[in-house]
Amino acid sequence: MFDAVIIGSGAAGGAVAFVLAKAGYKVALLEKGRWMKREDFSKDEIAYCRRDIVTPNLFREFHTIEEKRDGRWIPKTTYELGWSFWNGNIVGGSSNLMSGMFHRMHPDDFKLLERYGPIEGANIVDWPITYEDLEPYYDMAEALVGVSGTFKKHPFAPPKKDKRYFQPPTSENGINRLFDEKCHKLGITPLVTPRAILSHPTKDRDACSYSGFCGSYGCSSGAKGSSREAFINPALVTGNLTIFSNTFVKRVVKTSKKRIGYVETVETDSMRPGKIHAKIFIVAAQAHESVRLLLNSADQDYPYGLANSSGELGKNLIFSAGGWGEGDLDRKTLSSKMIDALMEPGLFMNRSILDWYMVEIEGKIVKGGLVEFMFGHQNFIRKASMSKYGKNGKLLWGKELEKKLRYRLQESRRIRFEVFNDWLPTDNCHITIDKTHKDIYGTPVGKLRINAHPHDMKVARKIATNAEKILKSMGARSIVKNISSTPPQNLIAGGCRFGDDPSSSVLNRYCQSHDIPNLFVVDASFMPTGGSVPYTWTIYANALRVADYIVQKLHI
Repeated sequence: MFDAVIIGSGAAGGAVAFVLAKAGYKVALLEKGRWMKREDFSKDEIAYCRRDIVTPNLFREFHTIEEKRDGRWIPKTTYELGWSFWNGNIVGGSSNLMSGMFHRMHPDDFKLLERYGPIEGANIVDWPITYEDLEPYYDMAEALVGVSGTFKKHPFAPPKKDKRYFQPPTSENGINRLFDEKCHKLGITPLVTPRAILSHPTKDRDACSYSGFCGSYGCSSGAKGSSREAFINPALVTGNLTIFSNTFVKRVVKTSKKRIGYVETVETDSMRPGKIHAKIFIVAAQAHESVRLLLNSADQDYPYGLANSSGELGKNLIFSAGGWGEGDLDRKTLSSKMIDALMEPGLFMNRSILDWYMVEIEGKIVKGGLVEFMFGHQNFIRKASMSKYGKNGKLLWGKELEKKLRYRLQESRRIRFEVFNDWLPTDNCHITIDKTHKDIYGTPVGKLRINAHPHDMKVARKIATNAEKILKSMGARSIVKNISSTPPQNLIAGGCRFGDDPSSSVLNRYCQSHDIPNLFVVDASFMPTGGSVPYTWTIYANALRVADYIVQKLHI
């Protein structure tokens, strides 16, 4: 019998495991994927980006996606679409593979309805907590994860009592000087992006080695502040944490109307079934998978999903709206000195723009978003593959192909921006279970209906148009941008909305089930709105807050 079972070892699960283990609780951390340590990671593009060695085979485990076509919702499996909604199924979860761009939510993000008013067709509600409630846990996460950066005062920067970050920023590519210069001429304030990457070594982790391969890859130096590095490894030192890797959780099972008693598991290699008992249960499997687990755990007391007396389980799924743009910098517009700086490998282009966190749309001031500027991905195979076509879709060969490859790999670099703005919750963006399809464990798969509110696209287009001006001012060529209602599958939230009213929320303000007191859900599924920044720092902070509540208030 464990004090606590945590399902999922990513950002939320690892943070809770750390706090409980440090407090002396006996904790079982369950992870469907394998346990990869620092020395197991490589920069193998074929393995990580083309063969997806850290996510399940889509013919064994998959989802069903519903997208609207000609007025009808059409379901297709992800193995048909070739579109994976798995994100790093290994110990530490997708936090192993993140780029580590860390931002706090703005105080307005917690009170979107109060601050900006209702929007027709959107199910906006304010958070039951405020920025001030989460601020000390943002601070705690910054120190434990190891966030590097430089603070600069900005009208839309969230409050930060300590104007320093845990460490100074990572080393930068010289192109940042040109970026800053052009931004200032445009009246835009460039900010150094805070990163969950160490610029200096600590007792247990090395500094960044500047390989240039962060996003999509595990970190071999330990510099990246993944759940595994920042929380799980230190928790193991206490002797109170037991990791069950290669363990899939099929169901969460009650032993009385108001109490979970155990989880039913399957070992993914042997397919051997099992049960693990505990006093409290913390679900942190990533938003859509946490919802699926609770729906598949329905019983006679909760026939529509465990802890779902409100009927809200699975509703108001959200992603991150926005899109991207990019362009090439080369010697046709840059000086030789700047070209030499640009082509220096490894060093970061590390800039964010907050100027458009509020924007004007159709004569009204509305919530805007964040823009991240960075180099295009280093993946050489991808770069080569994208170079094989010329104008009019002609397949290049011989000298023509060689010329384009040299340009793409040796004579230019792609500057990319990504827009993050709110994905407003709607009735037509949710997750249910697909009773016609089951995974290899015999469990009904999740069915995700995806729908973006038109307002999100208006905001994203406005921000992207502004961001494009920076690329043009830098002399970027072949600029393209894409604002799409197709969401990034690595930024999923909602489905277990928290709130003070049990009739309209699944969880209370401490992410504890309104129905079942020894059940918590701590991944991004608790979020009623997502803000206009990547979620990871907020997930870490909230998980630390919930774990603190468990230690202080629950007697287990």
